[in-house]
Amino acid sequence: MLKPAEILDNCKFFSKVQGPSRERLLEMSTLRRFSKGQLIFQEGDACAGMYVVGSGLVRIFKISQSGHKEHTLHLAHPGLTFAEVATIGAFPCPAYAEALEETLCLLLPQASFSQMLASDPMLAKQLLMSLSIWVKQLVDLMESVALKDARGKVATYLINLVSGEDARLRIPKKHLASHLNLTSETLSRVFRRLCEEGLIELDGREIHVVSREGLKAAADGEA
Repeated sequence: MLKPAEILDNCKFFSKVQGPSRERLLEMSTLRRFSKGQLIFQEGDACAGMYVVGSGLVRIFKISQSGHKEHTLHLAHPGLTFAEVATIGAFPCPAYAEALEETLCLLLPQASFSQMLASDPMLAKQLLMSLSIWVKQLVDLMESVALKDARGKVATYLINLVSGEDARLRIPKKHLASHLNLTSETLSRVFRRLCEEGLIELDGREIHVVSREGLKAAADGEA
């Protein structure tokens, strides 16, 4: 089983937090296990804290007022976080979170984390940088959804997830389609095209990124 230190070390959000600050984060943290399909929290719940995904996959989503439609806001893979903004802002959870498979998370409790944030300038600086990157990715996603074709949307999403070549990702197609405002049929066609272009390979639910540079070109609309 993954240890708290391993989960924290694999998280880009806290990549520059070292020394006593890192030790304080580990001291306050607790491990949380979630079964496949389990709701981690619902919209309006009090925020328990920030979660760091160690293994598994978590979907963050909203439900329409009628209750008949869902939209996937975020898919949190190992190394990613969720409930950050609610933790820092100390307000209720703004969406739902569901474990899409057996998932292990590191929980940083809201009260303890807020106290540490108020007394640790280095942690505050690191979080400001991490949140800036998160906001940039959000702006990129909004631009992609509004202005790019389906191929560009998918390519942009994939390159934002991987930092190098030869990366493997597990992404449920129907939730990715919802996240990118595409139909499942359109997403399948885009995946087939990217495979034919030699940019990715598919193995069941797993996506193997063959060429990150090629995906960058596809994100920019190049053939």
